[in-house]
Amino acid sequence: MSRLVIVSNRVALPQESRAGGLAVALNAALRESGGLWFGWSGKRVREASGTLHEVRDGDLRFVTMDLSNEDHDAYYNNFANRSLWPMLHFRPDLVDYTRETHAGYQRVNALFAERLAPLLKEDDTVWVHDYHLIPLARYLRERGIGCRIGFFLHVPLPSSDLISALPGHRELFGALGAYDLVGFQTRRDVERFRDYVRLFGDGRVLEDDWLQNAEGRRFRALHFPISIDTQQIARQSAAGTRRSSVRRLQASLGGRALAIGVDRLDYSKGLPDRFRAVSRLLERHPQHRSRITYLQIAPASRSDVPEYQTLRRELEELTGHINGRHAEPDWTPLRYVGRNFSHDVLTGYYRSARLGLVTPLRDGMNLVAKEFIASQNPADPGVLVLSRFAGAAHELREALIVNPYDLDGVADAIDAGLTMPLQERVDRWRAMMDTLEQHDITRWRRTFLEALAAADPGSGTAKVIPSIGCAA
Repeated sequence: MSRLVIVSNRVALPQESRAGGLAVALNAALRESGGLWFGWSGKRVREASGTLHEVRDGDLRFVTMDLSNEDHDAYYNNFANRSLWPMLHFRPDLVDYTRETHAGYQRVNALFAERLAPLLKEDDTVWVHDYHLIPLARYLRERGIGCRIGFFLHVPLPSSDLISALPGHRELFGALGAYDLVGFQTRRDVERFRDYVRLFGDGRVLEDDWLQNAEGRRFRALHFPISIDTQQIARQSAAGTRRSSVRRLQASLGGRALAIGVDRLDYSKGLPDRFRAVSRLLERHPQHRSRITYLQIAPASRSDVPEYQTLRRELEELTGHINGRHAEPDWTPLRYVGRNFSHDVLTGYYRSARLGLVTPLRDGMNLVAKEFIASQNPADPGVLVLSRFAGAAHELREALIVNPYDLDGVADAIDAGLTMPLQERVDRWRAMMDTLEQHDITRWRRTFLEALAAADPGSGTAKVIPSIGCAA
């Protein structure tokens, strides 16, 4: 078995308490074959980028690289999160692009390749993660690295027309052709990428999910819906209900139904629309007044980015407006909490809720939706209200699927969830839980790595599906 090398912006170092389900899954993959995890150290330094640090855990190596303040600002704060992130989430109006930050992003990716290449062996399998490192394989190939390299995009991919609106898109997204396998969350993302290669990338669409880039190199594009450790979360949520913080929440409800949303503070999550939909529920279905409490947990992220500062202020103002309009002396309909909670506490909150609200405007997958389902009490499960624009909607079809832009529709779905008979709740939950038990995080990473192991651009023949033209 070849050694696995994982590359990501951040590295889950041994014994780190912040490691989530993805980190656990990737660590398990590393332990199966022995391996290396490479990425940014999290340190911003005054001197030049590139200093390496290494931690060992048995036969596993964790190698991280420092970034200068200048490189971090250009690569991460600006191009990755102010150009790529909004574009990939269908928000070209929020894209803040400059050639200088694009050059910084490319420079840091080239430095990642320069530092990583000497650590690689001929028969390694390299797995690169997410939008921070799109061009990494191209720089590795330029340094003579010929081993299999796969890439997985954790966020959604927009239409080819939107991608082509990003200056420098050819150089950036054309670099994906240097990988042997490019993975996406949904089949629709794969279709959009195929369109981009054909229409804007001077490439060709071949049979059996193969593509050919402008230089004639063949590679595959497939979808691999990411998932969760289903059984672990089910066990954790049952134990979590015994936590004192979970019991205090339950006691504070006074017998009212709990609706919960848990999201990173980001404009892609549609939180202002969700807040307004809860207000609309109380107007359209006044029987729920004083009978439901909506808890929104939204820890601040990227707090130095102006768009996120504006969003936080908007949510605080909406909270005050909605509570001022609907609250009673003994009841507040909306609780907005802007800090983190441990994962076992969150799963205990999920299990206590009658309703989970997951209504992003656009999301690659959204694992909160899956964790909410896995956390439920099988005898009395809650109901999931899920945006059709979350990748999870392609799998969790028994959820109440909504258009997050339709506030009346979301309000009506909340009403339907709160009034749904027990047997229907159980039937819907059981169907979704069956899906999550069959398609868990372990299956996700094994399926990707098996497909990458089978990818060999130099073998076989492929029938060309005619292109209908390219654009500049």
